[in-house]
Amino acid sequence: MIELPSLELIEANWPAIAIAAALLLALLWLLLRGRRARSRDRHRAPDALDEGVAPASRNQALIDAPSAVTAALADTGPDIMGGIGGIVAMGSAQEVKAAASTPVVGGDDLTRIKGVGPKLVTLLGQLGVSSFAEIAGWNEADIDRIDAQLGVFAGRIRRDSWVEQAKFLSAGDMAGFEGKFGRL
Repeated sequence: MIELPSLELIEANWPAIAIAAALLLALLWLLLRGRRARSRDRHRAPDALDEGVAPASRNQALIDAPSAVTAALADTGPDIMGGIGGIVAMGSAQEVKAAASTPVVGGDDLTRIKGVGPKLVTLLGQLGVSSFAEIAGWNEADIDRIDAQLGVFAGRIRRDSWVEQAKFLSAGDMAGFEGKFGRL
């Protein structure tokens, strides 16, 4: 706990305390007065918005500069058409790939078979498989022949019971399908 100076100590040294307080106030007054005087003496440069001041020259350089698009295309020259041709060719290749991944016209949506996604639909389409009835009619030899051509997807036909699922789907038995394999 801090002990306050005794009253006797203050009474004995009051002239020294009064002089110290006066010096402290005088020092604060000088510091504040000096700061105000310096802020008045500060020079303010003219602003572009002040009357009679010419427009800033640095802004004129930005106005006269070419646009970013013009600058970017300035170095392309005649080669730009080759780049556009590459983009068109890439888009065409993507359209062909997308067309190949869709079921064959007149075929069924094979992605309704659980375990068959767009990549497998594409692969099956390349193998000529496009309907539930075809898959439902596969025997063990057909499954082995097709399975050998599925690459990384080999074994999926038996593991995911494609033939059994296709039998329900080709017959239109949605209740039987959902009872055995869950909702579509």
